[in-house]
Formats: sequence, structure tokens, C-alpha cells
Amino acid sequence: VGNRAVLTCSSKSNMTMVIWKISTKVGGLCTMGYRADLNKTDKINCSDSVDWKFRPDQDLTLEIQQVGIADEGNYTCEVVATDGNLIKTYHLIVLVPPRLILSCDDHGNPVCEAATGKPAAQISWVPESNSTPKEEGHDNGTVTVSSKFTAHGTDVINMTCIVSHPAGNQSKSIVC
Repeated sequence: VGNRAVLTCSSKSNMTMVIWKISTKVGGLCTMGYRADLNKTDKINCSDSVDWKFRPDQDLTLEIQQVGIADEGNYTCEVVATDGNLIKTYHLIVLVPPRLILSCDDHGNPVCEAATGKPAAQISWVPESNSTPKEEGHDNGTVTVSSKFTAHGTDVINMTCIVSHPAGNQSKSIVC
């Protein structure tokens, strides 16, 4: 999320037309087309963040400027040429890195939260804890995972929360 996505589509020397068909979870079908004989482009029902990376007569690459959760979906490029069509499909999955929040509750127990990540993050503790993480789903597809540190012994002073996620791992330590 927030980064640029670049999707390539191979051109053929005898290309007459190319169509990008974009079907996202939000917003319905978007189509972008280019006709070589007229050197003309057309864009229907597409967001401003989705466009050709360069001129389509030189490069058929699609670019999404600031990728958001709503951009998740299927992106199909169809190149029409005199000797046959070429079809390439991408399935875009958007990762949202969680925000790590580490605090102490009213009883002096460390609480770790991996807030609004996609997919859900994994939480572990050093030293090890036998706590069970809780997940809360949000309307935008993100998930908040929380875990309260439960000590095996009473002599633990410094606890470290480790958040594992495909968009990157994080850790923080706390003394409660």
C-alpha cells in the first residue's frame, strides 16, 4: 500500500490494439484501450491513479501510482495482432504493514498490538509467552491483532514483542 505498481504487457510488432481490463474489489470494471491505426487511447471507469506508464505506442506498461486496498484485483492485458492475440493476467494483492503498538495495561502487563495490517500479522514474545492472540477484522479488509504477555515466571522484567508480517517484521521492548 502506498507504493507504485508496474504491470508489463508484451507488445507484438503487428499489434493493432491493446486492452487492459481491470477488475478490482471496489469500483467495478475499468478498461483502458489503445488503437494503433488511429494512435488513440481511451479510458473508461478508471481511477486517476491508474494509467499508461509511457505512451502506449512505445510501451504497453500499466502503472498504479499510489496503490491502495481498493486497487486489489485482476489486471488483464490483451494484445490484438494480425497473427493472434496475447493475453496476460496479474492478480494484485495489496499488503498493508501493521502499526506496532506496545503498552502496559492497568495491571502492569505488556500488551502488543499489530494494528490494521493486511493480511493479519503474527505476534510472538521474548521471553516466550503462552498468550493467545486476538484478531479484530475491519471493514477495509485490514486486521488488528493483539496479545497480552503472560509470564511463565514472575522474574521477567524486559519483554519484547515481535510482529511478523509479509510486508516486514518489527519488534519493540518494554518494561512494565
